[in-house]
Formats: sequence, C-alpha cells, structure tokens
Amino acid sequence: MLIQRIFASVLLLACAGLALMAWPYQAAFSYEPVGPRAFPLLMLGLMSLALLYMLFRPAPIKHSEDEPPLDRETLTKIGICVLLLLVFAGLFEPLGFILSSCVIGIPMARLYGGRWLPSIVVTTLMAIGLYLLFDRLMDVPLPLGLLDVLEN
Repeated sequence: MLIQRIFASVLLLACAGLALMAWPYQAAFSYEPVGPRAFPLLMLGLMSLALLYMLFRPAPIKHSEDEPPLDRETLTKIGICVLLLLVFAGLFEPLGFILSSCVIGIPMARLYGGRWLPSIVVTTLMAIGLYLLFDRLMDVPLPLGLLDVLEN
C-alpha cells in the first residue's frame, strides 16, 4: 500500500507541474471554441482527482479473480492494441479520421472477440458519428483525408 501511495504522490506532483506549464498557454489563433489549453487542463484535473483518491483511500486495492492474468495471451493483445494505435496515429492525416478509425477499429473489435458484421457496422457508425459530433457540433476540425471529395 505504501508503494501505491508513493506512486500516487509522485504522479500528482507531475500533474501539478504539467498544469503549471499548461496554464499560461495561449494560441496565436483560436481554432476551437474553448481554446487549446482546456483539454490538457481537464485531463490533468481528472487525473489529479483519481490520484488524490489513490493517495487517501482507506484500504489498498485488492485484486479479484475477475481480472485477467497478465499471461502471454493478454500481453500479446496489449502489444497488438498499442501497435494498432500507432498505426492509427500514422494514418490519421493521410486517410482522415473516418477511414483511419474504420481501418483500426475493426481489427481492434476483432481482437477483443467481436464478430465481423457487428464490428464493421458499429465501427463505421461510430467513426461517422464521432466525426459529425466533433467537426460539426463542437467545431473541432478533423481531417477527412481521402474522403475530402465529399465535403462541400
């Protein structure tokens, strides 16, 4: 339990330092309604709340039998997941948000036991829905990539 509290304390200090670095940031132009510093500050705030809970909770975290063991199969899935996220980062600009989300989302769903048809349908609908939510409703521009021809 002491190691968990030390870890939480160190990470909480890192969050405080990062928040101090992010607070004065102002962009030369505004491309989002809330500005570029809101997202890191929000993430650091949420992370700090979770770390404060870890620091002051009365009992240590107990691992139950419901958690999967860190065996070879689980570590392989984690490695493939990280690799897919790196591929997503590389394909984000050239293919655009929707296509890169589909290209990565379908294998990710299959990796964790999804069937082919539901994986394709859900991933495609989520990619389109998230694009519309961010680009149209929240005014956060996302690249269309190869689908640029569809934009007016």
